[in-house]
Amino acid sequence: MSQRQLFLNHLAQTSDFPLLLEVEKAEGVYVYDTKGKAYIDLISGIGVSNVGHRHPKVIAAIKEQLDKYLHVMVYGEFVQAPQVELAQALANSLPAPLDSCYLVNSGSEAVEGALKLAKRFTGRPEVISCRKAYHGSSQGSLSVCGEEDFKRAFRPLIPGVRHIEYNLVDELRHINNNTAAVIIETIQGEAGVRFADPQYLQALRHRCTEVGALLILDEVQVGFGRTGHFWAFEDYDIVPDILLCAKGMGGGMPIGAFISSQEIMGVLRNNPILGHITTFGGHPVSAAAALATLRLIQDERMYEGAVEKGKLFTELLVHPAIKAIRQKGLLMAVEFESFEVLKAVIDKAMLKGLISDWFLYCNNSMRIAPPLTIQDEEIKKACQIILEAINETFTD
Repeated sequence: MSQRQLFLNHLAQTSDFPLLLEVEKAEGVYVYDTKGKAYIDLISGIGVSNVGHRHPKVIAAIKEQLDKYLHVMVYGEFVQAPQVELAQALANSLPAPLDSCYLVNSGSEAVEGALKLAKRFTGRPEVISCRKAYHGSSQGSLSVCGEEDFKRAFRPLIPGVRHIEYNLVDELRHINNNTAAVIIETIQGEAGVRFADPQYLQALRHRCTEVGALLILDEVQVGFGRTGHFWAFEDYDIVPDILLCAKGMGGGMPIGAFISSQEIMGVLRNNPILGHITTFGGHPVSAAAALATLRLIQDERMYEGAVEKGKLFTELLVHPAIKAIRQKGLLMAVEFESFEVLKAVIDKAMLKGLISDWFLYCNNSMRIAPPLTIQDEEIKKACQIILEAINETFTD
C-alpha cells in the first residue's frame, strides 16, 4: 500500500478532506513533497515554524542535547540545564513580576494549567472568556473557547464559564468578585485576526485588578515575534498575571508554558502537593530547541523585520476579489466574499506550490503567517501565486 493509503487506513482523521500532501523534507520557508516539488509555507505549520523549518541553530541545539540525555524525570524534580536556561530566558524577556515558568507540551496544556492555577490562587469558581475565542481542544480549554459549533457535541464541559464580547468595554461589568480569571487572546486568531482597542485591554486590566481576578493572556499564536514585538501585549501597555505561549516557541518541537509570578505560581506546591503534574513537559530536547529559538528571534530582532514584511504582503495583495486585509506583523487574514471562493483560491495556490489555510471561525479569510525568516523575494513570489490563483478562480 502507498503511504497515502496507510495514512487513511491507520491515522485517525480530523476531517473528510485532509490535504494529503506527502512530505519528504522541509527547509526554511519551504516544504517538499516526495516528488521534489517545493511549496512555500505561508502558515508555518499553523504558527509553529517562526524561525523557519529546521533552522541550523535550532537543529544544532537539538543535536547537542541528544548527545547528553533525553527524558530523565517528570517535570519539576531534577535540575536540567535546558529547562533552567529556558525559564531564565523567558523571565528575562518579560516585565516584572512574570518570573516563574511552568513548562508543558502544548498550548492546550498551558491553558489547562493556567485555569487550574487561577482557581487555586483566588479560590473562586468562575472563568470568563470571549466569544469567538480559541484556546485549544482539551475539555478545559474547549470550555473557554467561544464558538458553540465546535463545543456542542462534547458537552457537558466544565461549569462556571461565562463568555463576553471581545472589545466591548461595557461587558467588563460581568467580571466580579466571583471571577477567578479572565482568559483572552491578545489578538484573536481563529476569529480571523481581530484586534482589541488598547483602551479595551487597559480597561480589562484595570477591572481585573479592581475585583481581584487574574488576567490570563493567551499568546500561543501571537507570541515569539509574530506581531512585531517579541510579545504581542508589549503593544498595549499592560502586563498579565499569567501569560501563555507555545506554537512558535519550540522552533518545530512540541513545547508550551504558562508563566506567572513566584507568588501566584507558588500555590501549586501544597494543598495539595504536586498541584499540577506533567511527565514530558519541558522535555530537554524541546527546551533546548525553544531556547535556541528564543535567542534567534531576539538576537536577530526578527520581530522588527515582521513589520516591514507584513506591509509588503499588504502592498502586493491588491485585487477586487480581496475584500479586506487584517494584519499585524506577519499575522494576517485576507478576506474573500465566501468560503467557496477562498477554498478555490487555496486549492489552486497549492497546485502552484503554496500552502495556506483559513481560520476555524472565519472561513472566508485566508490565513497568512509565514516564518519570520521569509525574504522579500519569497513574499513577492507568494503574492504572485495567490493573485494568479484568484484570477483563475474567477475565469474558470
